[in-house]
Amino acid sequence: EVQLQASGGGLVQAGGSLRVSCAASGSTFDDYAIGWFRRAPGKEREGVSCINSSDGSTYYADSVKGRFTISSDNAKNTVYLQMNSLKPEDTAVYYCAALPKRLYGSSWYHEFAYDYWGQGTLVTVSS
Repeated sequence: EVQLQASGGGLVQAGGSLRVSCAASGSTFDDYAIGWFRRAPGKEREGVSCINSSDGSTYYADSVKGRFTISSDNAKNTVYLQMNSLKPEDTAVYYCAALPKRLYGSSWYHEFAYDYWGQGTLVTVSS
């Protein structure tokens, strides 16, 4: 079973930066890509970004392109989401999740395709 632990959320002012982390158990990266999702207050959960750590390929939602960067440290079994130029509308609970690599592709944002989910970490951006 895959276990995911998200951390690093907090309170930041608009225009600031924050990095959230997703620590994965065992050999997760061998079989799974890792995605970040978020759920803002009163909204549905949406895909933010996804990475295949085997080749470093990534996807981003249009709303975060140019501001967020996803990366992985395979030695630490950890995926990071660096968030810059944060906006109040980025306020949300951020979740990481594991996507079977056979499903990794342009439909990465379909949350039903993900097998495992972390518990979420809250990011609050003040105006």
